[in-house]
Amino acid sequence: MRLPSRPALLGAIALLALTSCGTGTPAGEGSVTLTIAANSIEGGKNSESALWIKNWVIPKFEQAHKNVKVLFDASGVDDEQYKTKIALDLKSRTGADVMDVDGIWVGEFAQAGYIKPLAEVGGKAVDAWEGWTQIPQAVQGLGIFDGKKYGLPQGTDGRVLFYNKTLFAKAGLPEPWQPASWQEILAAGAKLKAAGVPTPIQINAGTAMGEATTMQGMLPLLAGAGAEIYADGKWTGASQPMKDVLGFYQQIYGGSGLGDPKLQQEAKGRDKSFAQFAAGKIGILAEGDYFWRSVIEPTAGVAPMKDRDQAVGYAKIPAKQPGAGVRGQDFVSMSGGAVRVLNPNSKNPALAWELLSFMHGADAIKALIGGQARISPRSDVNDQVLARDPMLKFIADEVLPITAYRPGLSVYPQVSTALQEASAAVVSGTAADRAATDYQAKLEGLVGGAANVSG
Repeated sequence: MRLPSRPALLGAIALLALTSCGTGTPAGEGSVTLTIAANSIEGGKNSESALWIKNWVIPKFEQAHKNVKVLFDASGVDDEQYKTKIALDLKSRTGADVMDVDGIWVGEFAQAGYIKPLAEVGGKAVDAWEGWTQIPQAVQGLGIFDGKKYGLPQGTDGRVLFYNKTLFAKAGLPEPWQPASWQEILAAGAKLKAAGVPTPIQINAGTAMGEATTMQGMLPLLAGAGAEIYADGKWTGASQPMKDVLGFYQQIYGGSGLGDPKLQQEAKGRDKSFAQFAAGKIGILAEGDYFWRSVIEPTAGVAPMKDRDQAVGYAKIPAKQPGAGVRGQDFVSMSGGAVRVLNPNSKNPALAWELLSFMHGADAIKALIGGQARISPRSDVNDQVLARDPMLKFIADEVLPITAYRPGLSVYPQVSTALQEASAAVVSGTAADRAATDYQAKLEGLVGGAANVSG
């Protein structure tokens, strides 16, 4: 799911006509009906997930619960339309018992009172569920808001530094490579430049790359400088960590020749960065595991590299210096993904939790993956299905335990744009401190004043 484009959605809900959906409605004497809602539909959007719900989840759950009928409320629409539908259902106290939502919506829905913590809806069985021990604490964070668990993560991803081993060998750099600080990234970039590599370092910047700038650049770097964009009820403004991040961008794009400023400003700049990396013209590139799975995948990738497994290395993103990252970490990452929540208006909340937890059991997730190498939220499943793909296993084992997430608040997309604009200013030649000051002024206007900003 992509991020919603307009944070004013929930405020506009009251102006829309309310619709009605059955929620845990009786199906006859001694029986009940539960409903699953997801933005997936057979033969259309997220078809694989829809088929799994229809052909595996429903029959297996009904077989184990003879008095239960499970229905599937399928959608195949734009994420914004789906969000509106789910919000309308929750506002009108109707809708499915189990709902798919983007993790970025959790805080917004929780603040609106549309969803409640899982344990408040599902009861004591929630905290006793075996699955919690198999989902790393950092991955659980995708469904956590204000310290409470509102949803179960469906899956997630991680950000790393990819590097070209052939170019590294040409520059006399070690392989495997694992930088321990930002300075070591810059030093590697300088050696790549001296070896004639056209673009030593590519870290997304500017507004043309949109959320990719925020998730692959600004936020992981901010985490590496020891801060999160939102913490303890305040948004991070022109603090020292923010100045450090923009200063790092300045070292790459401010005339050093380590990065290509023009690439960050082109409409198709990110796509071009993919093609240039695949062609051996970029030495180091910060991206998510999507880059490995779908961009440079040897046979069906957007920019396929037939020698990917031999030519491409990957490393964790270091903190500014050892121990300087969030939570005192040496390495950091950012992740996204979808979650499933319980409708607090379900007429059968305990049974709805049984269905939700069943969908997140090891057998269910393995059935959904179907033998593919895909990162799941469960460590026990990852241990089995990722053995054939060392890169994805690296994400599951090394990156997910240290990851962080975007705040699920309605104003976040606007804050993200302000972050992109700050990086764009630096790429265009504005000094890092000035870009940070300008960013804070925009931020205060977005989040209700200086009282809601730390810096």
